Amino acid sequence: MTHRVVVLGGGFAGLSAAKRLGKSQLDVIVIDQHNFHTFQPLLYQVATAGLEPADAAYPIRSVFRQSQNISFRHGRVTQICPDDRIVVLTDGSELYYDFLIVATGAAAAFHGIPGASSHTSALYTLADARRLRNRLLSTLESVDSHPESWNGGAPVFVVIGGGPTGVEIAGAIVELLDVSVHHDRLRIDRERTRVILVDALGRLLSGFDERASQYAESTLASRGIEVRLRTAVAEVSQDAVALSDGETISPAVVVWAGGMTVAGTLAAQLPAEAGPGQRVVVAPDLSLPGHPEIFVVGDASAVPRGAARMTASPTDGTAAGDVPSSKQLCPQLAQVAIQSGEHAASQVLNRVAGLSTQPFAYHDKGMMATIGRRAAITQLPNGMVIRGTMGWFGWLGLHLVYLIGFRNRLKVLINWWWRYLDWPSGPRLIVADVEVDRDGTAEVA
Repeated sequence: MTHRVVVLGGGFAGLSAAKRLGKSQLDVIVIDQHNFHTFQPLLYQVATAGLEPADAAYPIRSVFRQSQNISFRHGRVTQICPDDRIVVLTDGSELYYDFLIVATGAAAAFHGIPGASSHTSALYTLADARRLRNRLLSTLESVDSHPESWNGGAPVFVVIGGGPTGVEIAGAIVELLDVSVHHDRLRIDRERTRVILVDALGRLLSGFDERASQYAESTLASRGIEVRLRTAVAEVSQDAVALSDGETISPAVVVWAGGMTVAGTLAAQLPAEAGPGQRVVVAPDLSLPGHPEIFVVGDASAVPRGAARMTASPTDGTAAGDVPSSKQLCPQLAQVAIQSGEHAASQVLNRVAGLSTQPFAYHDKGMMATIGRRAAITQLPNGMVIRGTMGWFGWLGLHLVYLIGFRNRLKVLINWWWRYLDWPSGPRLIVADVEVDRDGTAEVA
């Protein structure tokens, strides 16, 4: 009998798992509510009009067009029933599985801050990036047309969160402002326009080496970005951001890059403990304790770094022990998603073959963050930090390697090379969704 493996999610983890199962004798079904894979590391460039949305996406069906045992189902799963081994989709249909790989990702974490979920723009999906791009470009057009409504043509942009996404989007907003003034001749007062990056921690890029944090802070400051560390956000309203130090800022756009959570996602339905960020606590082999036929990977999973926190049996997947701390877990990065997806698929093959499963061991390949053109940070596994132009070229090269599709790689390479030499006209198109009135109010069409 052919075993069926259902993979929930077409992100890095889900695609890696399915690819590992390609050319096997298993029946593999990938389910995603979008019919494309999103290259999330480039979303900030889509949001700031550096790339087109299609440059950061690739059809899932095209990924597996040569894999006869893999099929794709466009739909959204609303329920997982572990006891019955079925998943239920929004149209009411049910799919049986012998093995289930849950790679449903995470969502923006607003940490209970009043108004944050309603009055900020998160950046986790392609739709998020497109909406943010429209909001930014509509705001700049409104500033040009009605400067009196925007502090005399000097709007304020606030980015909340000092991790890689926050650092990258803050740097990209400054570049967008410069391009808009010098190439598009928008009437914006660049001297008084402010970009403010707020973070409650004591340094930026807290997961990086201290040297990387210092470089990021100094580079952002040199580009005119106000970095507010050790400053929490108390409340966000439609026209104000209240900070913990008592200051109130009147922003044009607020970007949320304050972390992720699994709460509210499909993975949160699973009968398992919740770790930091509500990530699903798994056994060392990434299976769900008590349900060895289910694996949870990627951002949705509390992926262990490699040292076994608990003992798992290859036959029943049971586990014991306390909920792991953040330091015991892998960060929510693309590399972790890719490796955990591949590992889960390998364990499925082991079980089908009657072999024991193996614990997951993360192979650190380093971390990267870009601050803007010719400024990036590459931190190697041995702790070495490469900064500046060389770090930027390293960042470009790695992202081109992992970007799916020759067309996407070629377009992105040409775009980046052109931007390195000069600032092109670029895809600064407002495509429906957001209109900004002269009083600064944003409305969704």
